[in-house]
Amino acid sequence: MTDKTLQQLLDEKGDIVEFLRNQQVGPNAYPGVPGEYSNWRDEQRSWAESSVLFNQSFHMVDLLVTGPGAFDMLAYLAPNSFKGFVPNRAKQFAPVTPEGYVIGDVILFYLEEEKFELVGRAPSIEWVEYWASTGKWDVKVERDERTIARPLDQQGYRRNYRFQLQGPNAMPVLEQAMGQTPPDLKFFHMAPITIAGVEVRALRHGMAGQPGYELFGPWEDYDTVRNALIEAGKDYGLTLCGGRTYSSNTLESGWIPSPLPATYTGEGSKGFREWIGANSYEGKCSLGGSFVSDKIEDYYLNPWELGYGIMVKFDHEFVGREALEKIKDQPHRQKVTLALDNEDIVRVMSSMLQTGDKAKFLEFPSAVYCMHPYDAVLKDGKTVGLSTWIGYTINAGRFLALAMVDAEFAAPGTEVTLLWGEPDGGTSKPTVERHVQTEIKAIVSSVPYSEAARDNYADGWRTKAA
Repeated sequence: MTDKTLQQLLDEKGDIVEFLRNQQVGPNAYPGVPGEYSNWRDEQRSWAESSVLFNQSFHMVDLLVTGPGAFDMLAYLAPNSFKGFVPNRAKQFAPVTPEGYVIGDVILFYLEEEKFELVGRAPSIEWVEYWASTGKWDVKVERDERTIARPLDQQGYRRNYRFQLQGPNAMPVLEQAMGQTPPDLKFFHMAPITIAGVEVRALRHGMAGQPGYELFGPWEDYDTVRNALIEAGKDYGLTLCGGRTYSSNTLESGWIPSPLPATYTGEGSKGFREWIGANSYEGKCSLGGSFVSDKIEDYYLNPWELGYGIMVKFDHEFVGREALEKIKDQPHRQKVTLALDNEDIVRVMSSMLQTGDKAKFLEFPSAVYCMHPYDAVLKDGKTVGLSTWIGYTINAGRFLALAMVDAEFAAPGTEVTLLWGEPDGGTSKPTVERHVQTEIKAIVSSVPYSEAARDNYADGWRTKAA
């Protein structure tokens, strides 16, 4: 980090929205793996039809939190309950600011007494680091940076490897790799298993609409475990997933990975802004898309908008509790999938095959071109929601977008439009070519879009019951 704080940087820039929209940063990078092992179409098919191995060892931040105060500190930062939370369990961890806006979300692993690990994008992890620095709890934090942000001589290793085994054949692959029947774990439960003679920790999880396992352990076992899984998967259609394909799996499962961290304003997070450096995630990430407001607060999201309201429990004191209690019974935008009109998509793409005005290019399979995409969802020309992720999945045979819309427009089958492209020809981000905005018709659909995800996930934000 530099000597300059995030608060000083924001004071210098003045217009926070303008600053973030013109950051010279594209979408989140997925280093450490090829863009494609085979081709992104077959890689997408594999998680629905056979099995896929996602390599998560490189692109996420890990934070180890230890000490007698670790449980109490993390519970104080989490809107969801810690009642019954014991070692060998995991949960989604989505802290909010004192004003009740989401900072981000990661997975929290309860490894053993007084030992936790948080894994995911940096904003939530930096929030935990800040609170640990206040000295209110007897804790120690150790950050293991994602590969792309590490010095060159440290990019060949991490504290842990992390693989995701997913798809209808995930269990047979794991059984073959273990040489015995895998443990029958409940969702977000963990257990030690053995693969190729080394101990691996297995988390029952799912990402792309199918049940699966997250497998992790010390870095020195990376090659041993990876090679054993690949060998075990030869008879079960196991496909390796590249970086180009990886970020598109969320379109089917319905998880929104990109809420803008709501820490740029607000008295409640001023201490954080004065603590963290300008070279932090918050100081370097980018905003993009057709939705433009002169107020950064209009980009902040609450738990209900992201589908996390079901996780909020007022059975403990936590940062943001008072704010969330005030809004819990108010109307909230609802998370939906937008199924984009195929003919409009063809029209947008065909503009590349002509001279003159062109629409913003739609990349396959992920059309996200910044760290935090925010596109306006319209009904009769009026903004009724926000789209925050867009791309193509061959399993659905169309482009999908993950969005939040006003409750009156959230019923499946509602017709809306997505405003695609940035105003005034586009911002100065290097991923943005000169273009004109256009509307793409869309049908509001279920989230998750994948029927398998709605039927097979444990009760929560991704199920029909939720």
